Parts: sequence; C-alpha cells; structure tokens
Amino acid sequence: MSFKRTLVTSALPYANGPVHIGHLAGVYVPADIYVRYLRLRGEEVLFVGGSDEHGVPVTIRAKKEGITPQDVVDRYHTLIKKSFEEFGISFDVYSRTTSATHHKMASDFFRTLYEKGEFIEKTSEQYYDEEAQQFLADRYITGECPHCHAEGAYGDQCEKCGTSLSPLDLINPKSAISGSKPVLRETKHWYLPLDKHEAWLREWILDEHKEWRPNVYGQCKSWLDLGLQPRAVSRDLDWGIPVPVEGADGKVLYVWFDAPIGYISNTKEVCEAQPEKFGSWETWWKDDTTRLIHFIGKDNIVFHCIVFPAMLKAEGSYILPDNVPSNEFLNLEGDKISTSRNWAVWLNEYLDDFPGKQDVLRYVLTANAPETKDNDFTWKDFQARNNSELVAIYGNFVNRALVLTQKYFDGCVPALGELTDYDRETLHEFADVKARLEQLLDNFKFREAQKEAMNLARIGNKYLADTEPWKLAKTDMERTATILHIGLQIAANLAIAFEPFLPFSSEKLRRMLNLADFSWEQLGRIDLLKTGARLGEVQLLFDKIEDAAIDAQLQKLAESKKQNQLNAWQPAAVKADTTIDEFDKTDIRVGTVLECARVPKADKLLQFKIDDGMGGRTIVSGIAQSYPEPEKLVGMQVCFIANFPPRKLKGVESQGMILSAVDADGKLVLVTPSRAVKNGANVG
Repeated sequence: MSFKRTLVTSALPYANGPVHIGHLAGVYVPADIYVRYLRLRGEEVLFVGGSDEHGVPVTIRAKKEGITPQDVVDRYHTLIKKSFEEFGISFDVYSRTTSATHHKMASDFFRTLYEKGEFIEKTSEQYYDEEAQQFLADRYITGECPHCHAEGAYGDQCEKCGTSLSPLDLINPKSAISGSKPVLRETKHWYLPLDKHEAWLREWILDEHKEWRPNVYGQCKSWLDLGLQPRAVSRDLDWGIPVPVEGADGKVLYVWFDAPIGYISNTKEVCEAQPEKFGSWETWWKDDTTRLIHFIGKDNIVFHCIVFPAMLKAEGSYILPDNVPSNEFLNLEGDKISTSRNWAVWLNEYLDDFPGKQDVLRYVLTANAPETKDNDFTWKDFQARNNSELVAIYGNFVNRALVLTQKYFDGCVPALGELTDYDRETLHEFADVKARLEQLLDNFKFREAQKEAMNLARIGNKYLADTEPWKLAKTDMERTATILHIGLQIAANLAIAFEPFLPFSSEKLRRMLNLADFSWEQLGRIDLLKTGARLGEVQLLFDKIEDAAIDAQLQKLAESKKQNQLNAWQPAAVKADTTIDEFDKTDIRVGTVLECARVPKADKLLQFKIDDGMGGRTIVSGIAQSYPEPEKLVGMQVCFIANFPPRKLKGVESQGMILSAVDADGKLVLVTPSRAVKNGANVG
C-alpha cells in the first residue's frame, strides 16, 4: 500500500520519576532519529508523545512522599517534558493522560466498546487489604519470588530475576500499604476477550508482518501459540479514569487500556490546536493512507501488538500499526537498570552534568542500541566513543578542513581544480551514501545507519591525512584548493547525514559552513557549497571528556550501590541455641591499644599492642581494610577474647582475638565499651 503520511508514537513514560538512558535507548532516540529523517525527506509526519499519569506506580510514589497523585504527575510531567525538549526529542505534541481531552476520549472509547457488547463481565478473587480497606493492585503486593526466592518481589514481576508473576504466585504475600497479610475477596471487572480476536491477530501478525523485528514477531507468536485469554480493562483504584457505566463505583480504567488511547487523544489535542498544519486527527487515525509506527521497549510488545490492536479492531474505525520497532533493554555498567535501586543515568542529571553534550549521549546510545539483544552502557565506553570517534575522527576532520580554508583562502570555499585518481576514488566512496542510509533507516536499523554516517567522516579524515594539504600549500596552492574544496563538500554532506542522529552538532556545523538551505535529496552531492562562498565562524565541533568527569559519574553509581546494600541489609540468622555455661568458657576482656600498625606483606592484617592490665599482649586482627589509618586507633579501648590459644599469623604470634561487628556495608567496626573502664575488666 502507498502511504501519504506517517504517524509516529513513542511509549508514554510513567510520570512517577525522571527519564533515564534505558528509556532513551529503547524508545525515544530511535523514534526521534526516524522522525527527523522523514522530515528531512519532506514527508508528512506527526510525532506524538506524552506522560502516562495513571496507574499504580504513581500512587506508590504519592503514598511514599505523603502527597497526592496529582502532585506527583504535575512534578514529573514538567520535568520529563523539559528534559525531552533540552535533549532534542522533537515531539509535535507532548501531552498527558490527565488532560480533559484524554479523559473524555478514553471514557468514550470504553463506552463505544461497552455498548457494542465487546466486553465480558467476570467476577474473580483478588487480594484485599483489610487494614487499608482496599483491593490491592499487583504492585501493592510483595512477597517471596517462587522462582529465585528473592524477597520483595512484586505481584506482577520479580525485579531480581525478571520473571513475570501473578500475585497468587508469591510466597508469603503481604500488602505494601499496611504490611499486613492480604485476604482474597471477590470483585467484578470488565474484560476484553482477546481469545475472540486470536484468529485475525494470528493472520495479521504471523502472515502479514513477517518483516517485524525477530524479538517482536517471536514474542507475539509465543503469546498466540499459548492461546489468548480475556484481559481486564478495569481496576479497583481511586486514581485514574472512572469506568463510565453504572455499578462501577471505585473502579477505574486499567492503565493498559487507558494509556495507548493517549496516543489518540494527544493527536486530537495537537490537531485542534494547529489545524492548518496537521488537519483532522481522524485523518491520522482512520485513513488507510496513514502509516502508524509505534516505538516501544520490549516490555510493551504484547500491549502494542496484541492488546491495543484488538481494542482498535473492536471499535471498528481505526487503522492498525504498520510496524512496531521494539528494542531490547539497555543495562548500566553490567547491571540491570533499576529505578527503585537508583541504578540509572537520569536524563535531567546528565543535562546538568554535561551541558551542551546532548549529541554525545545520543551518539553513544545509538552506537550501543539494543536493537536485537540487551546491550550495556558504561561510562568508560561513553568517554572513549566521544574522544576517539566524535573528537578524533568527525571533529578532527571538520576542524582541519575549515581551519585550513581560513588560513589559506581567507575563509572562502576554494575553487575545484583538476581531479586526481585518488580524488575520484574518494568521491566515489560516498557517492551512494544516501542510498545506503535510506536502506538502513527505512528498516529501522539505526545503529548501522549511524555507523554509515560516521564512515563518511572517516573517509574525509583519511582523505586529508593522505593528501596533507598543509604541506602542499607551500608549493602547490591550486592542488591545495582542490583538496580543501572536496573536504568542505564532505563536511557539508556530514551536516545532512548526521542531522537525524546529532541535530545539535549538525546545526552547529551548518552555521560554520553557512549552509542555510539543505535537504535529504542533496546528500551525496559535491556541489553543496559554492566556490567563493564565505564560511562562518569556526569552532570545535566536539571536545574531549576528561577522566575527572567520568570518575564523578562512577562515584555517583558507587554511592547508589552502597546505599542499596545498606537498604537491603538484614541481620544474619541467629545461630543454634547455646548455654550460659558454654558462654562462660569465653573470657572477654577490655584493653587499651598502645600501638597499632600494618603487618608487612599482609593487606588485611593489623598488629595491636594491647595493655590488658596483666602485663600486655600482642593481637593480630584482620580489619586493616576497614581501618586504613591504624595509628588513629592508639588510645582506644577494645574488647578482646583473652583465652584463645596463641597462633602465628604472617610470622607474628597473636594472643587472642579482637571483637568487631560487621556493618551493613561489609565494613568491620571495633566493639568498644560505652565509657572507659579498667584494663583487664571482664565482659559478661
């Protein structure tokens, strides 16, 4: 089918916290690349985004902070929207699911399906908190994971092992609200009978969309092969869009019914605000000549490929998605990104810590895009890609070409003279860059497409390095002019090729080249800059990122990990019962440290000279890593076991054992009396 326009949606982020690099790599950077590419080609495109402001994550945040859900979403919607704008995610509309437009559209959508008889009513048993007097959503139920046996698993997923769960799967479930053990109670809800839609979904996906990414196609096939089941479209909550039928008091639309309708309501909002630019919202959602593309993460595949299409089909007047290019997950420093553990790189913090470096993060996230499998972000790789690729290749080439033009030709594009065979080979290398990029971008292969754009910079860098115009200028200015003319034309091509990927840098480069008018159709041409045209002010396109900036980020993550260890700490299990008689056999005394020093060639050992009130003794203790400055322990009173038989450690005879406690961070802390006592005093 020939499409006249493209509607691009990106998954709606929950407005219960900031956006992190996992969201960016999985959804927003690839979506923005694709939209910028279509715009550059002059195609009609609408890019829709917005905040998902209903659902349990919002209410959990509100209860934790002692504020209202509306307070939470107002704060984070503003933060997320501002962060996206600063990062260059070029939405045509970024709205929210608490808008009046969305509430009406979601209610009307439900009513339409309800009146058509597309829902079934079912009564089921769900967990109920008798203390809080409310039914518990999946995220309000925690317990032991039945698979990995980690504590604190949620009723919908274990964050430790990643397994999807049902609340009834949990071992020893408890309410996250009151901490009490929930009971099962009957409750009525409306369900979308997905099994009714299974036949056409199977044909539509498995037969008609074999071009979808393997992870998308495979997950859909797995669900279809298992057989689809009715799925609830309502929940027992007090935050959300009320179910608009009689007898539904205390029930709201389930967030996975409500949220995707946000794509439609946000489209309606922008079309009504700018009808001269975008026309009718129904053209974007109900015209067969519109192509619908959903950009999502892999955890949303089922909802966008099975549940939402079933909703649209049941309504009867909407188009279905043409493609759903879902990415896998991005990990951070070898560990799964977790908002609850603060193991993430938050976009708003990145923008503060690295001002003006939006394109560096865009470049690295695209280079490591988890398009076919989970991938990893590390700060060292971030630094290396910036310094060795953006600075040393792309930036170095552009700077050389422009600075030499300033130096030898007064900042004007020099004339193109007679071409050598090497010139022709170089020009031939990037003649089909447009076709190569189109083939990759049209098939959502953004990582490879960016690599292709960087290859153009490599061609330019190698060309200048091989021809050495700074040397030729001493003897052959005409040849120098030709080399720099070609170099500047390559730079102009780079400004176009990188526009979808690195928009801030491309704009900066166009200003330096005085390239005001540009389009995708010009890519690959060697007449983008006219002979004699004056260049703009030359600046460094990129600059190095020093170790100190990276160390600061690694330290921030280390502090998060340390805090997580403290939060997760639990006392060790109590040992088997003993008796007072057994305890009395251990002679625990108090002594004062007279000397303390490291044991040579032993990283963990300290040698203590103790005044024990009985003539003194030497004790060797393995606490050196917890006390890196042993001299500061001199004068401290410590508790020690006096009746352990002597033994040699690294050649030093140890006459006892000093007592210490293991803190939550794993460090050892000396056990001391609360006030000074006589040396040799018994403990017991």
